[in-house]
Amino acid sequence: MPNSLTCAQAPPATLDTVGLVDQRLGNAGTSGSSPILEDGDVDPWALPQLKDAGQSWKELSTAARALRVVAGFLKGCGLLGSLYLFICSLDTLSSAFQLLGSKVAGDIFKDNVVLSNPVAGLVIGVLVTVLVQSSSTSSSIVVSMVASKLLTVRASVPVIMGVNVGTSITSTLVSMAQSGDRDEFRRAFGGSAVHGVFNWLTALILLPLESAAAPLERLSALALGAASLQPGGHAPDILKVLTRPLTRLIVQLDADVITGSGRGNATNSSLIKRWCGTNGQTTAGNRSNCGAAAGGPCPERDSPAAEEPLPCRHLFEGTALADLAVGFILLAASLLVLCTCLVLIVKLLNSTLRGRIAQAVRTVINADFPFPLGWLSGYLAILAGAGLTFVLQSSSVFTAAIVPLMGVRVISLERAYPLFLGSNIGTTTTALLAALASPSDMLISAVQVALIHFFFNLAGILLWYVVPVLRLPIPLAKRFGDLTARYRWVAIAYLLLSFLLLPLAAFGLSLAGSTALAAVGGPLVVLVLLTILVAILQRHRPAWLPRRLRSWAWLPLWLRSLEPWDRLVSHCCPCKACSPPQAAAKEAHCYENPEVLASQQL
Repeated sequence: MPNSLTCAQAPPATLDTVGLVDQRLGNAGTSGSSPILEDGDVDPWALPQLKDAGQSWKELSTAARALRVVAGFLKGCGLLGSLYLFICSLDTLSSAFQLLGSKVAGDIFKDNVVLSNPVAGLVIGVLVTVLVQSSSTSSSIVVSMVASKLLTVRASVPVIMGVNVGTSITSTLVSMAQSGDRDEFRRAFGGSAVHGVFNWLTALILLPLESAAAPLERLSALALGAASLQPGGHAPDILKVLTRPLTRLIVQLDADVITGSGRGNATNSSLIKRWCGTNGQTTAGNRSNCGAAAGGPCPERDSPAAEEPLPCRHLFEGTALADLAVGFILLAASLLVLCTCLVLIVKLLNSTLRGRIAQAVRTVINADFPFPLGWLSGYLAILAGAGLTFVLQSSSVFTAAIVPLMGVRVISLERAYPLFLGSNIGTTTTALLAALASPSDMLISAVQVALIHFFFNLAGILLWYVVPVLRLPIPLAKRFGDLTARYRWVAIAYLLLSFLLLPLAAFGLSLAGSTALAAVGGPLVVLVLLTILVAILQRHRPAWLPRRLRSWAWLPLWLRSLEPWDRLVSHCCPCKACSPPQAAAKEAHCYENPEVLASQQL
């Protein structure tokens, strides 16, 4: 074993009872100001008290004051501009995914036999939302299928659960842009993981209950029967009013093609909208198949008299490229702009939020009410998250904006958690208003699906927030964040497993039938539950276990540690970006070899 991995090289004066402290973490610029744990280590999740090292306003000269004002104004303009382009890139990213996967999404929804399986419905909702990167588009497909009697309300409930799970992938993708700094990446990825863990835990608890007793379907039916529907409600359009002037110049899509394919209406039309009206009147559909692709005359279809169509004005108007090619172009461009804007936002926030300003912002966002009303602060954060999401009309934009703020220590994980829960509620209220604007033949189905979505998220809050002891997503997210800080490739593994590989495996088994799904998935679920139970007993009640099960030392190293996997990834990563720091590698080696610890002088 190389000398760099032995415990003897650590300074004896700094060793605790275990003898392993990550020295670099403790000296990462926050020593003396960050909360210290009992064993002397720095808590990476806490928000330290910052000291203002710069000159105060009174100590500055007139020229220095003017320079500071100009610099602050320019930073503010840069921050707003980067945020605007960041939101526009999210919209373009959604359009790119729709071009790449919309037809596949519609084809997936066509198989009613598969959708009758609750597990298959859940994973199909996840996959389709990941493909189109829009929970609104996925929900609209479900609504149109229910209204067209192609899907029952009961079969749509697991799909709605999957849609809710799939929408959390956006914040996870955004957190990857902060992987350059391990400490920032720990908090940013933990913040995105708390959203995904909450959605997954809620779906895994409510899916069996819904299959057995259908509580969400019954509750939505009762609420629908007690309410007097007034069609014509509209959701606010504030954010789209600001971003549409730019995004409409890049590409415009015809959503009717997606919903039409979900209803079983086979079409070869391009998803890229080419005709936007006739003599000032907006057409209902994409008239790309009329006449020549460049804009020839169209037959009388949308108006009683033949009128000259008005072409759309965007970058890909009249393009000869296929939807797939345009989707890849937009995907690459939107990811480049998104990552660039995110890096600029983080740099500007780090530069602006310093000293007293940062402390004031943190105090306002993370402060609790005085005793005995401190418990109300979290519920106020839920209302704030719901209100902001309702105004922005996009949960993806709201959650994607929270993640970088967590990375730069502006928002704590404990405060971001209720904000994410409120965002889930806010996006359902927006969907409810959108459902009220549906045609009369789709009104009942659209409202019931929106109510099911609302009650699902409300049940999740009752399960995982009301009782503080049951707020399991927070410690699980911290565990994920700590793992990704040491092994950054774990973030990619989590992304692929949670949103792609495991849903695809479950979908493939569901195609083979419910028997095959139960035969393969049942033992795996039992094994996972038993492993979790044994791990909990090892930590809290080891005397209750047989002597062999009191530790995992009897398992092969690759089954109880990530170190062998990390060495494999490190060999495949030439830049060593995925490797843990030297202190973390030494700590892992010592913990996995207790005999090394026993041989050292503490």
